Amino acid sequence: MDSAYYEDEKQPDIGSGKAFGRLIPLLKPYLGWLIFCFVLLAASKGLYLLGPDLVRRAIDIDIAHSDYQGLLVTVGFYIAIQGGFLIANYLFRIRMEIIGQDVMINLRRRLFGHILHQAVNFFDRNPVGRLMARVESDTEALRMMFTNTVVSFVGSLILVVGMFIWMSIVSLRLTLVVAAFLPVVAVMLYVYHRITTPRWLEIRKRMADVTAALTEFLSGVQIIQIFNRGREIKYRMNEINRRKFRPELTAELWVVATFNFIFMLESVIIALVLYVGARWAGVGELTIGVLVMFINYIRMLMEPIHMAAEEIAMIQKAVAGAKRIFGLLDTDEAIPEPQQPVIWPGLEKGIKFENVWFSYTDDENYVLRDVSFTIPRGQRFALAGVTGGGKSTVINLLLRFYDPQKGRITVDGIDLRDMTSENLRDKIGLVLQDIFLFPGNVASNISLSANGSDRDRIAASCKMVSAHRFIERMPDLYETELSERGGNLSRGERQLLSFARALYFDPEVLILDEATSSVDPETERLIQEGLETLMKGRTSIVVAHRLSTIMNVDRILVVRDGRIIERGTHDELVSAGGYYSKLVKLQFAPNGKGVKKAC
Repeated sequence: MDSAYYEDEKQPDIGSGKAFGRLIPLLKPYLGWLIFCFVLLAASKGLYLLGPDLVRRAIDIDIAHSDYQGLLVTVGFYIAIQGGFLIANYLFRIRMEIIGQDVMINLRRRLFGHILHQAVNFFDRNPVGRLMARVESDTEALRMMFTNTVVSFVGSLILVVGMFIWMSIVSLRLTLVVAAFLPVVAVMLYVYHRITTPRWLEIRKRMADVTAALTEFLSGVQIIQIFNRGREIKYRMNEINRRKFRPELTAELWVVATFNFIFMLESVIIALVLYVGARWAGVGELTIGVLVMFINYIRMLMEPIHMAAEEIAMIQKAVAGAKRIFGLLDTDEAIPEPQQPVIWPGLEKGIKFENVWFSYTDDENYVLRDVSFTIPRGQRFALAGVTGGGKSTVINLLLRFYDPQKGRITVDGIDLRDMTSENLRDKIGLVLQDIFLFPGNVASNISLSANGSDRDRIAASCKMVSAHRFIERMPDLYETELSERGGNLSRGERQLLSFARALYFDPEVLILDEATSSVDPETERLIQEGLETLMKGRTSIVVAHRLSTIMNVDRILVVRDGRIIERGTHDELVSAGGYYSKLVKLQFAPNGKGVKKAC
């Protein structure tokens, strides 16, 4: 796994404005609640602004005139408006969080559904970890921006505008002293944005690389341990983290520098207001209460500016996330479905490959070359040959994970491209060499349903392939929870469960892709017994390296270098003395002895 693995996948380039514009339709269903939240936000900020003015009144009127009864009323109002502020702010935050969660859940659902419908070659180029970052990390950045950053920006805008209006009414001259520093703040924030924006975008990319690497390495931790490659993997992980560390360090240093600059600027403004205000207060041009009010407003003014660096960083993360999310949504590599699909009720005649040519890379490097054959209904066919010859590609095309560049594949004369993938795959059962078990119990892994569906049918399927023999020894039988990827089962037991899964769905066409290549002889015997029942009356296609598993099929197709070079029964091919006969000799009699006995 080299560094190229972690480079960003190719996606349509979407501008920031366009990406955010596409979020608006997601918010339309919540328009009424958004207006309600805006009213609450304005009310909470208005109540917040009253606090310093009540302090001014307490100093200049109540305390100055020794009116302690009036002071008590002012203090009561102060406590009441602070309580009102907290209640309005709480209700606003709760409702905004609910809206934000709902919007992001809908976006995640849409994004996940889009990913699920992509063709297999899409996943060949997009690591699982990177897709996880899109669905989880990038949508979370958008949620944080929506529920925190946008709220803070709008709230700060209301606060600053209201604050300057009221300060101007109370003392225009002192307001101008404060406003003189705003251009300095604006320039500082502009410089910060220009310098840190590309770095935050780079950080988002590198964070996706880290997630992808962690996912892949942790998935293969057993291989890493078995081959003692922990040091090498740690080195690679350190390199990936280091590529994220460099831009992140620069960005964080700017955050710290900006924060310190604003803190120092706040101190300078307060000092200047104290000096100028005290002199004006000495000649009766303003009161001490007004001076205290201004100092409180300056601290309130600097609060959103203090947060500006962090909020800008959050906006930049959300910009990157939005561009990547909608870029992914615009990347449509799904197998095209027909506008008016033909309904295939079920296999009546057979499956046919007609002069099929296929390349995974859309070039002249064909994996299958002019492949033609017919599988009549109810017959058992086998694909034999060495690794890389094209056997699994035949299966991938039959399941329509890919479409051929030339030729066509039909079932009962219907081109696969004229029917929906769901209609096609509903009639086909597949058992792979690499068995994948999902989180959950035994029953849910067989039925692929969270509630386990028909338990009697599950049990019957397991008994037919002899899986019930080990399940009945489990503490909770079919309710037994499986560890990650079925780690608490042997490979043979996982294989038997995959057979039971295929049988549960009662397919008309059964595909066994190297299905018995990784089990012990006793388990293989049990599987062979179950397969006889499973394949009875079904059209079956068996892909195998181990020729002992296909000796009794109706017909064997020998695939080599993307072509079918031989076809016939086991006995016919052995007698012909061709390529298949050589494979038999290699497997059963390496020294050239005992071939007939083995056969």
